[in-house]
Amino acid sequence: MLFNSLDFVFFLPIVFGLYWFVFMGNLRLQNALIVVASYVFYGWWDWRFLFLIFLSTTIDYIIGLWLERSQNSVRRKALLATSILVNLGVLGFFKYFNFFLDNLQSAFSFLGFEINTWSLSIILPVGISFYTFQTLSYTIDIYRKKLSATNDFIAFGAFVSFFPQLVAGPIERANHLLPQFQKRRQFDYAQATNGMRQILWGFFKKLVIADNCAVYVNQIFSDPSQYSGSTLFLGAILFALQIYGDFSGYSDIAIGVSRLFGFDLMKNFAFPYFSRDIAEFWRRWHISLSTWFRDYLYIPLGGSKGSKPFQIRNVFIIFLVSGLWHGANWTFLLWGGLNALYFIPLLLTNSNRSNLDVVSANRFLPSLKELIYVIVTFTLTTLAWVAFRAENVIHAWQYYAGIFDLSFFTIPVGLLSSSLLMLLLLITFFICIEWLGRKNEFALEKMLLNSAKMPRWTFYTFLIFLIGMFMQTEESPFIYFQF
Repeated sequence: MLFNSLDFVFFLPIVFGLYWFVFMGNLRLQNALIVVASYVFYGWWDWRFLFLIFLSTTIDYIIGLWLERSQNSVRRKALLATSILVNLGVLGFFKYFNFFLDNLQSAFSFLGFEINTWSLSIILPVGISFYTFQTLSYTIDIYRKKLSATNDFIAFGAFVSFFPQLVAGPIERANHLLPQFQKRRQFDYAQATNGMRQILWGFFKKLVIADNCAVYVNQIFSDPSQYSGSTLFLGAILFALQIYGDFSGYSDIAIGVSRLFGFDLMKNFAFPYFSRDIAEFWRRWHISLSTWFRDYLYIPLGGSKGSKPFQIRNVFIIFLVSGLWHGANWTFLLWGGLNALYFIPLLLTNSNRSNLDVVSANRFLPSLKELIYVIVTFTLTTLAWVAFRAENVIHAWQYYAGIFDLSFFTIPVGLLSSSLLMLLLLITFFICIEWLGRKNEFALEKMLLNSAKMPRWTFYTFLIFLIGMFMQTEESPFIYFQF
């Protein structure tokens, strides 16, 4: 079920009404309702894959209890290995089986050996990468004795399948979200209204910015050879805005909906395009995934300890694995590799943690130096996004070759068209609101809260008007559903 669908418009109020007006005061029934609602939400897409969520939930629930009760180190390692192998095995089969098989055949063909292989018509379950990592954090933390196993299967099932963040995150940690299912919740009006503001801004990002950028992005990326370098670069910028509006928009809606039910999800985006270097960008982009890889892969590998070559190895491992997490395509590995290359100079100069505060924290406008750093970082990120968006490595190469052409210094095609000018005006408005709210959890969190009701509600109404005016007629899935 899509957030931006008519189905969800009816689904959410029904679940909300049952949750607060029928089952309020009964924690177990509320959690059971969340499990049922989450399975309906997910099964709306394809009910057959509900079995995978239930399998992952059951296995990790049982393994968690066994880990809690066992003090034998060999047995505990075997239990953890079982959880990792089952979860990553299921993920690997559905996401990477045909990819590795095809590349194995290509490798043998390159060496002069022809082998007959087969491929399966495998449908990638929506959100499998997200809930797999979420359940893995549970068993790993119990193994590390940072978390106690729960005896409440319903609460654990609700934690794994919680519908607002089930299919595209944020990837929650068990030590943060699971305890929230184990304590009574009271309706908080302030929390709910804050959630509604975040939902509104999330829908604006998705329906006005992302979906309208997608129209031009799809057109330009479909045949790069037909466009000038300046037009291709504009297309790359629009994709950078599309994927940010799409993914951070989803996170805003997920976090906002969770607040309606009394839950607090982790922040997943912190205005990443205002970053002054690549290290800062990755502290602000898809925070739940970046911190997951940091805690469960980068630090166990040794992190930033040891020699520089050792640190560089760890950085490349993290970024390449992150690329592979996104999909079974060499373009994602290329994207990860580019970001690793961007990161290495900061690591070598020990400046990868030099920008920990908000840009222009004590000023309304950035200094010239900050502005230059932000523009350079955004440009590098945008160029890397080309590989992410490309269908294959050859497509990415053609796109890059087209950008770095003398035609880069021409006026982009269609720049003066009324529709593109309107989109650029909307993007300018969007960036201004994001800049004004950059110190908060999300752009609208505190905007106009100290003003009278009239200007505040006029602003909200204006956003709703823009959504109604510029949303596309067809429902558009969120980009990260494919991951």
